[in-house]
Amino acid sequence: MIINQFDDAKSIAMLTIKGRFDYSCQQEFRECFGQYSKGTEFVIDLTEVSYIDSSALGMLLLLRDHAGGDGGKVTIQGASDFVSSALKMARFERLFTFH
Repeated sequence: MIINQFDDAKSIAMLTIKGRFDYSCQQEFRECFGQYSKGTEFVIDLTEVSYIDSSALGMLLLLRDHAGGDGGKVTIQGASDFVSSALKMARFERLFTFH
C-alpha cells in the first residue's frame, strides 16, 4: 500500500510505502508520482517496508528521473537494516539523500 500526501507549504510530495515494496506496487507507485509535475521534490518513507526487490529499485530510479535526475531532490527515510542493505548494494547512496 502507498499513502500519497502533498505538503503545499513546502511543495514536497511524500509517498509512504507499507508492506512489500515489489513488482506488485509498480502501477500504484507510478500513478502516485506521475500526478506531480516533473521536478517535484519527493520524500519516500520506507519505515513500514518489510521487503524490497529489484523492481522496487527500478521504480525508485524512475521516480528520480521524474524528479529531475541529478538536479532533482528525492529523499529516502526510515529504511530498515534489510532495506538499507539492498539500497547500499545498489549504490543508491550516490543517487538519493538518506535520512
